[in-house]
Amino acid sequence: MARNKNLPLTETTYYILLALTQPLHGYGAIQEIERLSQGTVKIAAGTMYGATENLLKLKWIKEVPSSDKRRRVYRITAAGQIILQLETQRLRGLGKLAEKFGY
Repeated sequence: MARNKNLPLTETTYYILLALTQPLHGYGAIQEIERLSQGTVKIAAGTMYGATENLLKLKWIKEVPSSDKRRRVYRITAAGQIILQLETQRLRGLGKLAEKFGY
């Protein structure tokens, strides 16, 4: 089976897609990523802005309506969910391989 040309994802992209399985604005996603990673991944606002623009172009996330007109709210799309699932399967496969070698 051929690997998807978009894989592997960067750690930042993976966490953003995970965080955006619920509607969040950029700063909310930054906070959620820090929580999900137990403080080990910290994304700067500029990095988040660039990443969301790229993910919008790829159609992996979309902007969703929000009552707060000052903030743009995003959510993962069906295409983004497929990529997230493929990357999760890839990472699980690596974990299983490492276990065979005692790691």
